[in-house]
Amino acid sequence: MDRMIVTLTANPSLDRTITLERALRPGEVQSAASAREDAGGKGINVARVIAAAGVETIAVLPLAPDDPFDAALRSSGVTARRVPIHGHVRANLTITDPAGVTTKLNLPGATLDATDRAAVIDAVVAASAGARWLVLAGSLPPGAGAGFYVDVVAAVRAAHGAQAPLIAADTSGRALTEVVAHAAPDLIKPNDEELAALAGAELDGGDDLAGEMLRVARSLVPSRTRAALVTLGEHGAVLITADGAWHAAAPRIQVASTVGAGDSSLAGYLLAEVGGASPEDRLRRAVRYGAAAASLPGTQAPTPEDLPAGDVQVFRLA
Repeated sequence: MDRMIVTLTANPSLDRTITLERALRPGEVQSAASAREDAGGKGINVARVIAAAGVETIAVLPLAPDDPFDAALRSSGVTARRVPIHGHVRANLTITDPAGVTTKLNLPGATLDATDRAAVIDAVVAASAGARWLVLAGSLPPGAGAGFYVDVVAAVRAAHGAQAPLIAADTSGRALTEVVAHAAPDLIKPNDEELAALAGAELDGGDDLAGEMLRVARSLVPSRTRAALVTLGEHGAVLITADGAWHAAAPRIQVASTVGAGDSSLAGYLLAEVGGASPEDRLRRAVRYGAAAASLPGTQAPTPEDLPAGDVQVFRLA
């Protein structure tokens, strides 16, 4: 149980991915080369990758008993705790062209009332017993409130005390601001723009993106979060902790879809951490999993067999 990873997806989505034969041309009629549907939402994506690697995981989510999303969720093979609500899971549309350029349309999701919020928190508290990590992932649905993740963390820590799981937060906007300001997470996983917005910093757009991420993150690590895993797309990722900072270069791949790549990076990091890996190897695994996800169409969860061959170079920044 001390290796188990629990995820909370407060705003799950049915991810519909359309692959075009040519670049997207707004206002025109185009033919699609293929289409697929996946059970999605950031926490679901993380749980799918973890389950595919053979590590125990539980995905907590609000889900109406008659929601068609449940069929896609069951086919994913993820162990889930469903909290009954009214309203159905949103559908997110992703359009990808042959060059890997991705356009996303995200809908708002079902509204949570006070009873729903309390039930979701209770389910997370129960699922977290004995877990190593609790991942708070994705946007918040209407009605949840910007401080919802803060309330979840408070309830989990109050219930489990010293045995409470480590907290990883992968969200953005006010939800990320609130959880960093009031919940002291053990890990955050923003991209470069999300980190800059969180820190209230301006990016200079220079060549040393990794060094700039270190500078910005030091206003947050370790004073407000113990560590930050900052994903940089084709530029790899940066890990900043109280003890040091590292940059991993991204392996060369053929990009199929970038949707879910950041979620897979976080899953790779957590898989390495529960296996006792060093910070450098956690970062290396994160980048390899992110690259594997980007090389797959749709929101597919990469397996260990999908990881790119060859080593990932890691450089110490501080």
